[in-house]
Amino acid sequence: MSGVHWKATRESHPARDAAMASMEAVARGAKDEWLALFASDAVVEDPVGPSVFDPDGKGHHGREGISAFWEIAIAQAERIEFHIEDSFACGSEVANTGKITTHLPDGSAMDAEGVFSYRVNDEGRIQALRAFWEFDRAVATLH
Repeated sequence: MSGVHWKATRESHPARDAAMASMEAVARGAKDEWLALFASDAVVEDPVGPSVFDPDGKGHHGREGISAFWEIAIAQAERIEFHIEDSFACGSEVANTGKITTHLPDGSAMDAEGVFSYRVNDEGRIQALRAFWEFDRAVATLH
C-alpha cells in the first residue's frame, strides 16, 4: 500500500480490513472511494473532542458531514502517510497505534501519534472512526 506503512498484523478482520481500505484511500486522495467505506449514519471524530476541525467536539455525522471533514482536514494536505505499528481487533472494532504524517503544501510536515479506532456494522461499512491524538503535540512536531 503506497502511503500506508503497516508493521502490524495483517490478519483479516472486518474492522481491520475497513481501516486499511480507509487509510489507503486517504493516502491516494480518493475521496469518493473513502466516503463509500462509511455507513450512511457513520460518525468521524478526528481527533476525539473539540478541535480546529470540530469546535463543538460532536464529530462529523453522515456522509455529508464526513465529506465536509475531508475538505477541511484531508484535502488541505499535500499528502498523508500512515505508519501503523500495532493493531488490535476485538468484536466489530479495531484499534491501531501509530503515527499519521501530514505533508503540507508549504513543504512542512506534522506527525500525529495516537490510537485510531474503527467500528464496522454487519455489512463491513465503517460506523465510527475515532482518532485519539493531541493537536498541540502534533503541531510541536512541525518540520
